[in-house]
Amino acid sequence: MERVEGDLRDVEAVARAVKGCVRVYHTAAKVSVMSPTEPQMRELWQINVLGTRNVLRAAQRAGVARVVHTSSFSTIGFDPEDPTRPCTEDMPFYPFVEWMPYSRTKVLAEHEVLQSVAEGLDVVIAVSTGVCGPNDFLPSRTGKAMIDFCQGKLRAVIPGGYEAVTTDDLSRGHVLAMERGRTGQRYTLSTRYVTMDEMLTLFAELSGVRKRPVNLPPKLMAGIAGAISKPMAKLLPNVPQHLTPGAVFVLTMQRRADTTKARTELGFVPGDLAAGVRAWHEFFVAEGMIGRR
Repeated sequence: MERVEGDLRDVEAVARAVKGCVRVYHTAAKVSVMSPTEPQMRELWQINVLGTRNVLRAAQRAGVARVVHTSSFSTIGFDPEDPTRPCTEDMPFYPFVEWMPYSRTKVLAEHEVLQSVAEGLDVVIAVSTGVCGPNDFLPSRTGKAMIDFCQGKLRAVIPGGYEAVTTDDLSRGHVLAMERGRTGQRYTLSTRYVTMDEMLTLFAELSGVRKRPVNLPPKLMAGIAGAISKPMAKLLPNVPQHLTPGAVFVLTMQRRADTTKARTELGFVPGDLAAGVRAWHEFFVAEGMIGRR
């Protein structure tokens, strides 16, 4: 493997990275759960939307045979009358809710993909749900919550749940999308739906932590998030916010994913979520983010 450092916004750097490649996995993006300022929103757009355009155009010029583009579950539509109804890939994106700016940029990135497909590039979309597993270096928002829990710092949570995918399932799903996916189609990759309470229970068993955080009323927290999010963004623009309207909305809507398309067309078979969580916990221990039990 050859490592090349670059920036998605640098057209020449992206062209150098793609040169000589037969297949390309475009997994890069800037993930943000903050209520971003105007400059931060512009950066999200430049990296996630224009960066995707740069990768796709470079791939087309270099004669790449196929590209797999990583997308987000938030680009998949849902039933506004029943958000818990399992979501399929053909459900249209519903824009009139508190989506995070990151989610909106991923929708626009898919538009860039479809435009490239119309221009003759072979691209398949692999839709990621909430990732859990090792190599969570930042860590992710959920990973940070689990670290705080293991350290006894997580005082309260908003009850709800989400579709989770282990890093093993996600990477295997990408390979299957490259090998078997249909051009221009998207495939949702999820291990299974998990509640926050269940995820905390899995971490509690591994870490030995017994004290559980308090469950907060979702409607109350949504109101608080709406009131403090923008002032926080102005006063502390570089401080990550866990309590944003978008984050509260995504957790409390309890969306389910229908992975039938990935199962039938790709042969995707989800693995064991508990095993992925164990590997996630062991990674945090190995990196010194949490102490060993």
